[in-house]
Amino acid sequence: MTDKRDTLPTKDNRKAITARIHIAKKELGLDDETYRAMLQQVTKHSSCADMHISELYRVMEHLKKLGYKPATRKFGKRPNPAKDKAALMGKVEALLADSKLHWNYAHAMAQRMFSVAKVDWLDKDQLWRLVGALEKAAKRS
Repeated sequence: MTDKRDTLPTKDNRKAITARIHIAKKELGLDDETYRAMLQQVTKHSSCADMHISELYRVMEHLKKLGYKPATRKFGKRPNPAKDKAALMGKVEALLADSKLHWNYAHAMAQRMFSVAKVDWLDKDQLWRLVGALEKAAKRS
């Protein structure tokens, strides 16, 4: 298994890690002088622009040691349905994507409509009704 750090960076990866470093800097309340001194200490560079992707990851790890806790995304997990429900689950996923909604929205609808905590646990009839409700919601917006 290869580590993400072993792959060649794309511009987007580099941009994303640099953005996370700057977010961490702000959340930790580092002034510019302290921030640049920390970069110099960790990588011998005073700017992220001069760093290799591996050095950017080292800076990120150092910021975590200083107390930075990256925010976790809570978009809901995509269900892994049984074969007989896969087509319906695909329809639910397509409707969510069209409306730019996350799986948590579908899980909440399942809870409200059927008192079932997760979409995974719905039977076929309930899934059909969920699809109908999602289609109705899509027409409204």
